Order: sequence, then structure tokens, then C-alpha cells
Amino acid sequence: MNVKKTDRRQFLKQTAGAAVGAIGFPYVIASSALGKARSVAPSNRIVVGGIGIGNQGRGVMRHFLHQDDAQVVAVCDVKTTARATAREQVESRYGSKGCVEYHDFRELLARDDIDAVLIASTDHWHVLHALAAARAGKDVYLEKPMGLSLAEDQALREACHQHGTVFQFGTQQRSDRKFCLACELALNERIGKVHGKC
Repeated sequence: MNVKKTDRRQFLKQTAGAAVGAIGFPYVIASSALGKARSVAPSNRIVVGGIGIGNQGRGVMRHFLHQDDAQVVAVCDVKTTARATAREQVESRYGSKGCVEYHDFRELLARDDIDAVLIASTDHWHVLHALAAARAGKDVYLEKPMGLSLAEDQALREACHQHGTVFQFGTQQRSDRKFCLACELALNERIGKVHGKC
């Protein structure tokens, strides 16, 4: 059995090298990758894809682009010009290439790296896209109208519960900060006593 002996001098050299490496580590890894310097670590960002990114979809997507904890990586629309415009919007915001365009929403939903989708497609496709997203395990932000029938809406609700996905319905007059403040003021009678039936 051969046992290699380490003398004191070799031990100190090896230890000093490891210490320099440990001290230098924060300078090699960007602080933003660790979630420091007022940034969100990539592992804590919600990766987003957009389905139906015409005028309304791009308007909604703009809000996602300004969220530090979200990153849009893919856009999908049947219209070539809408896809290209949305991709350019994303890449302009991030200052880099890499946003992928899709013609078929199923290809976007098949991506394992996408956590959530925003859906602003044509009204009669809303529930179909959202159902497919929930079944793919994606969280959903869905523009109005939710569906064309109560049965569609109930099917979507059931799918979200079954697959454990988060669902947000885009009714700006319920989620916009100004409207939330107005509701709080009214409920807490800051504007006077509220009369009448709801």
C-alpha cells in the first residue's frame, strides 16, 4: 500500500490556494445570479410564454416585461407579424436575443422551462388554450372573456384544481391598484356609509 505523505509546506500551499479560490468566488459569479444587488436570482424568476400576442397580448406582456421576478422567453400567435413584433418587444426590453416564436401553442406549452403563460388569443380560443396550459402544468393569466359558456368556465376551473395550477383572470377593474384602493376605501367606509344592495 502506497501512502503519499504531505509535508507542511505542501499543505500550506494547498490550503492557501483553496482560500484564494473561496475569496475570489463572489467575483467570478455575478451577484445578480445569486439574487443580490437588488436583483432576482434566475432560480426565483417565473418564466413566461405568451399565447395570442396581438395588440392586447402585447399590452399585457409589457407588464410582465417590467416585473423583475418574471422573464418572457417565448411568444405564440398564428399571425407572423404579431409574433415578430412581440419577439422584438421582448428582445428590446432585455437587450438580448433568444425569445422564441411559435406558430403552434402546443409547442410552447411543451417546453419544460416555462412556468406560466399569458393568454390573450381570440375570445373563442381562451378556454381551449387555458385548458391545455393547465393540463401541461402551467400557471395561467387569461384575458377576458373567460369563456363562451358556464360549462367552459367550470371545465377550466376543474382543470386548474386538478393540476394544481395558479389561475388569474384578467379583469383590470378587479386587479388594477386604483380599483383595489377604491374597493378598500368603500368597504372600510372611508368615503361614507355605503347604502344599497350588491
